[in-house]
Amino acid sequence: MSHIARWLIPAVGIIVPLPSYAVQYLSVPAAQKECFPECDQFMAAHIRFTPAQSQAIEARSGQKELLRGQEVWRALKMGKLQGYFIVDYVIGKHLVIDYAIALSAAGTVKQVEILDYRESYGGEIRSPDWRKQFIGKTPQSHFALNDGITNISGATLSSRHVTEGVRRVLATYEVCLK
Repeated sequence: MSHIARWLIPAVGIIVPLPSYAVQYLSVPAAQKECFPECDQFMAAHIRFTPAQSQAIEARSGQKELLRGQEVWRALKMGKLQGYFIVDYVIGKHLVIDYAIALSAAGTVKQVEILDYRESYGGEIRSPDWRKQFIGKTPQSHFALNDGITNISGATLSSRHVTEGVRRVLATYEVCLK
């Protein structure tokens, strides 16, 4: 357990310790530099999906598009596009996982980073060995949990949802950024 939050219940005047598991591993700027250390500029290129784009993303990824858009930055080195830095969100078992994907300019996964993890267990998805399974994946790659991406026992839902999220982000690249 990482932290203990104390909450006062005013009606009865009791202090109750409640577990707090949220951990921020990386901020967006720190993750951008981690993923694209050679870049000198990150230019916001956020996308607001049209209904047709949402449908196309869902059709390509097999995943429901629940967001109205995507947080995207163009990673630039001396004005030249090096790739895309994309922040996405999925549900672990109960709570939201914030993660980032670095894509090359051609749409190949370069890196996956976990930004914020809020669940009490399953944080093993932050393991470099697990995250590196996504490197080299493209919008044309076929992968799913237990089919190209190894499951983590005790983190099955987090593993599954991040895997599905990466597929959805690759479909977003194909539909909106390519």
